[in-house]
Amino acid sequence: MKLSCFIIDDEPLALGLLENYVNKTDFLELTGKFSSAVAALSALRTSPPQLIFLDIQMAELNGLELAQLVPAQTRIILTTAFQQYALEGYKVNALDYLLKPFSYSDFLNAAGKALEWFEMKMKAENMITEPNEPFIFVKADARLLRIEIRHILYAEGLKDYLKLYLDNDPKPIIVHMTMKNFESIVPKDKFLRVHKSFIVQTDHINIIERNRIVFGKTHIPISDSYKERFQQFMDGKIVN
Repeated sequence: MKLSCFIIDDEPLALGLLENYVNKTDFLELTGKFSSAVAALSALRTSPPQLIFLDIQMAELNGLELAQLVPAQTRIILTTAFQQYALEGYKVNALDYLLKPFSYSDFLNAAGKALEWFEMKMKAENMITEPNEPFIFVKADARLLRIEIRHILYAEGLKDYLKLYLDNDPKPIIVHMTMKNFESIVPKDKFLRVHKSFIVQTDHINIIERNRIVFGKTHIPISDSYKERFQQFMDGKIVN
């Protein structure tokens, strides 16, 4: 797997060093080099890379401010000479933090984390469940977890993440996956979207109360957008 990347730094020597490091790393492809965050903005909108090596201290627009404008699918590795900014990296969801001056070994270690992140993301997105297979694989933290389909009660969407609720675990599993991706890997005859933020497994629907599906103390709303589809499901289950 090869990752496209930008390098953004207002120091010519630092920019040159980053370019040298990227060029000798076989799984990285340099698709943009910028001496300011402002100069990078247009390219980020039209052809965003998978990865950015981003300096923090820059004039006009600093790296942390630019990080707020980066597309969600792009990952960031921050570079800076100031150690006190390490905590800020977590606030912008940076994959790693390189403290200048850093060696090629340090750079390679950070880049390797990015490669691992994208490889796991690809595996999770491409993991299609076969009709007779009773499980799926999902990415949680830095691991791929095998989840038996029969244990899934429902999924709750949170932007690029999901909370998976299981009948054999009191705590939900936080999964890096969109609702659309989840729908694509679970059996369509067993899972039903009832709200923009909820997908339920129909085998576990036991109580319906005032347009809400009841799972213990949790009440999942059936929104207007999905009522017709839910009614079609119910029409096939209700015995008169």
